[in-house]
Amino acid sequence: MSAQGSPSASGPPSPHQEPTSKGATPLRRTSDRVESWFRRFLMLVFLLGLPVASLSAGLTAYESSMRTVQAQSAQRHEVTARLTSDVKGNAEDAKRLAQVHWTDGNGTVRTGTALVEPGTPKVATVWVWVDPEGTITGPPMNALNARTTGWFVGGMTTIGVTAGFFAARAGMRHVLDRRRYAQWEAEWGLVEPLWSARFRR
Repeated sequence: MSAQGSPSASGPPSPHQEPTSKGATPLRRTSDRVESWFRRFLMLVFLLGLPVASLSAGLTAYESSMRTVQAQSAQRHEVTARLTSDVKGNAEDAKRLAQVHWTDGNGTVRTGTALVEPGTPKVATVWVWVDPEGTITGPPMNALNARTTGWFVGGMTTIGVTAGFFAARAGMRHVLDRRRYAQWEAEWGLVEPLWSARFRR
């Protein structure tokens, strides 16, 4: 049997020898172990909580928006209105507010202001949305708006959870570093006089 293969042979360990686990390293401080376990815990919470939080927030926002879509669709309707005056401007300009009038279901003539394309002549027909009180309002939300809201809220939740993860990790590292520096200063306060005494001899 060669000396290299002998159990009592000295020298560096075999390349196939299992390395010492990090937790058993004598140079690792308690704060190092705390940091390692806390980082693992945060990573676990992040990987499990991020999808759940993002999907939950996105679905909640989507369902809430869809209820708004249904309510607005039931309450708002389009009516035919006519301009009371010419709308000045060119077709390339942005829409402008103009006075319009229409007759509601009860035969009452109502007036209001609506955005109209520039250059539209007086008494031209325009479509406007009105609410149950007969007030001109915007068009109701649609399913696309609800889906967009859901995706936006889900995305913002993802960003928020990710930011929280990194903030928690940085905060934990900051607290542990302050404790390490304080411990190092306390230990150095005990060792430094001994080192100074050696050079004063």
